[in-house]
Amino acid sequence: MNQSILIAGGGLAAGTAAKTLRQEGFDGPIRIIGAERRPPYLRPPLSKEFLKGTGDEADLEVNPAGWYDAHNVELLLGERAAQIIPASHMLRLENDALLPYSKLLIATGAQPRALDLPGAQLGGVHSLRRFEDSLALRTELSGGGRRVVVVGTGWIGFEVAAAAREYGNEVTVLGRHTTVLRQLEPALADVFRRALEAEGVSFRLGVHPVEFAAGGDGEALSGVALNTAERLPADLVLVAVGVEPDVTLAEEARIAVRNGIVTDASLRTSTEDVFAAGDVASSLQPFTGQHVRSEHWSNALNGGKVAAKAMLGADSQLDLAPYFYTDQAGLSMEYSGYWQLVHRAQLVLRGSIDTLEAAKEGFVALWVRDGALVGGMNVNLSRQQKAIKALIASRAQVDPARLADPSLPLAELAGV
Repeated sequence: MNQSILIAGGGLAAGTAAKTLRQEGFDGPIRIIGAERRPPYLRPPLSKEFLKGTGDEADLEVNPAGWYDAHNVELLLGERAAQIIPASHMLRLENDALLPYSKLLIATGAQPRALDLPGAQLGGVHSLRRFEDSLALRTELSGGGRRVVVVGTGWIGFEVAAAAREYGNEVTVLGRHTTVLRQLEPALADVFRRALEAEGVSFRLGVHPVEFAAGGDGEALSGVALNTAERLPADLVLVAVGVEPDVTLAEEARIAVRNGIVTDASLRTSTEDVFAAGDVASSLQPFTGQHVRSEHWSNALNGGKVAAKAMLGADSQLDLAPYFYTDQAGLSMEYSGYWQLVHRAQLVLRGSIDTLEAAKEGFVALWVRDGALVGGMNVNLSRQQKAIKALIASRAQVDPARLADPSLPLAELAGV
C-alpha cells in the first residue's frame, strides 16, 4: 500500500485510528501530529480516577509505551498542524514543514469554552481539558481546606465537585439555570445533585459570575462576584461551561463545518481524502439520519476505528449509540442513547428515585419513542447496560409496561 497517512490530533481517536490501521494490515507511513508533548491519551480519567488520585499516568495511555516505535508510527509531539492544502495533499505545520498525505484524519478535538469576565486570567481560575489541567487541579485540591467554586452544572463540573469534596475542600457549584444536568429530566438530574449535597457540596442555581476578583496582590484569586451583587470567597475556580470543537484547520481549508466538521457515516469530510473523528466531527448517524457531534470517549474510540477502515477503502460506518459514564458521590452511571430522540420521549423507570437511599440501591431509566427504545441508563446496576444497548440497536417494538416491570429481566426482553 503506497500511501502515507497523517493524523492531526493527539487524543483517543488519533491513537485508536493508528492502531486500527496497523491491525488492518496497512504498512505505509503513519504520522501523528499532536500539539501536546504526550502520546495520545484518554481524557475521561482527567475528571475521574486521575483527578481523585486513584489512577496514574500509565492508565491514561491509549496505546502502551513503546507501541508507536514497535509499529513504526511516527509521533510529532509539541507540533501544530497549521494548514491543509487539499489540492496538493499537503499538511503544513506551524514550523512551516510540509508533510504529504494520501489520507488525512482530523482529530483535533475541542477546547474549553472560556468566560470573558474580568479576572478570568487570574491564578486560581482553571479549566479542565489537558493532562496538565488535571494535574494542576489535583495538586491544588489534594491538600484540602480550599474554598472551591465550580462554574457549570454539567458532568465535568459535578465530577470535579465530587473529587474536591473527597479531598476535604469547601465546594460551591454555580448554575445559570434553576436545573442541573439539563440533558436529563429534572427528577433524574436531582438524584445526582442530592448525592453531591449529601457529601457537603453547596449549590447556587439561577446565578452566574460577573467577575473573578483578585486579592491584595492583584494576581491571586480571592473571590467570585455574582450577578446578585454577592461575593463568594474562593481560592480556586473551575470553569466548566462546555467546549467548542477545534475546527480552524477545516474552516481555513473550506471543508464543510456546522457545529463541528461535517462528515458522512464513514467519517469522510466534504474534501476528498480528508476524514474527521472524535469531538471535532459532526457525523451522520445512520440510526437517526441526523448529523450529531458527540464529546464522549466511546465516540472517539469507535470513530477512530471507523475512520481508519474507511481510509483503507472498507465499507465502515459509525452506527453505535453514543455512550458515556460517570462515577461520583456513590453513584456509578452508564448511559447509552440518542439525545435528539430521547428529547420528549416517554420515560420509563425501573426502581425508585424517591429518596437518595433508594436511588443508590440502583435504578434504570429508559426512554421510549415511537414504540422503540432510544436511550437508557443504569445507576449502580452496571450489568443492565448490555441489555439496554441491545434493545436500542434492535429497534424492536417494546411495551413500556413490560419495561417498567422489574420482575422481567431486561436481558430477556433484549434477547441477550
